[in-house]
Order: sequence, then structure tokens, then C-alpha cells
Amino acid sequence: MDLFNQDRISNLLHKDGLVNYYRNVLTHSQANLYFDLLSQKIIWENDETVIFGKRIITKRKVAWYGDSDYTYTYSNTTKQALVWTKELSDLKQIVEEFTETKFNSCLLNLYHDGNEGIAWHSDDEKSLEKNSIIASLSFGAERKFSFKHKQTKETISVVLEHGSLLIMKDATQTNWLHSLPKSKKITRPRINLTFRTIVC
Repeated sequence: MDLFNQDRISNLLHKDGLVNYYRNVLTHSQANLYFDLLSQKIIWENDETVIFGKRIITKRKVAWYGDSDYTYTYSNTTKQALVWTKELSDLKQIVEEFTETKFNSCLLNLYHDGNEGIAWHSDDEKSLEKNSIIASLSFGAERKFSFKHKQTKETISVVLEHGSLLIMKDATQTNWLHSLPKSKKITRPRINLTFRTIVC
């Protein structure tokens, strides 16, 4: 597998951050295999979040894995990292070779269909290394992924494909929000892996 000869969109944002998108980081058959393994072997849980002071249990499911039992807090919810599975370790190695970056944790999301998404936010929690790279692998249904500039409100979108990799780096989280919009047209599930660096 040639990791460094892929279809690529460079600097999707064009200012105040850097986002690169790579299609076909995994072959279609590889992506299918990992989708099945992740569906079956990851310990998925419904996420809980606080919206306007009210605790909500989300339909989407999440999981949190890492090098150690790191805790990660977002939306007033704290998770403790589980030990890497073989499949996650293999994918982590592929992403690390591709990005030339070491990651120590991964937040996974399982969206059952297009009725599940995630609202505008930035991955800028204090436990994350500031302006560090976040590498996002996508499996399953193609989904639109959008960015919105915090000051100008400019929006930019890209369709995340099965077996693709999106890399957010530099000041992206400082200057841009991102979201996964809902779509009733999407009937298949999607799994998303976001490799991160927790400050130890």
C-alpha cells in the first residue's frame, strides 16, 4: 500500500488553519474489513452531553482509547481511555506513518444513519495539546463535513469518503468550528476515528 500517492486536497481552509484531505488511504476492501472489525470489537457507548444545562443521551455511540488510562472531558462528560485493540493499533500506525506524527489517543464515533450528526464545535479542550494535529479516518457512509470560521462565519465543506483521512492542524481549532450535518438521505452507518494527542 503506497501511503504517499493518494488523491489529495491541500489546505481546504485557505486561511487561519490547515486541513488536508486524502481519499483512498485504505483500499475499498481494507476499509470494508476495518469497518466490520470496528463495528464488532469496539466497546461502543451512547454519549452523554449537556445542552443548555440539560443532560442529553445522544443516539450516536462513542468510544475512547489510548496509550494509558487518559481521561478526556468534553460537554461536561469525562471518559477514561480503554486499551488499544489490535485493529486500532494497526490503524494508528498507518495514520502515524502518513502524518509523521505520534498520537496517544483516539475518540471514535458511530453514527447509525444520517439522523445522527454533531453540532458546531472545536476540539480545543485543555487536555489536548494546543494546535496539535487531529487525524480523522472515515469508514462507511459518505458524509458531508463542514467548517465555519469563528469570525467571518465563512463555511467550507468536504464529503468524507469510505477509507479517507482528514488532517486538521496548526490553528484550525482556534479559528474554525466544524460539524457533521444531519441528512435524511443517509441510511447507512458511518464510523469515524479521530487520533489525538492528550497532554500527559
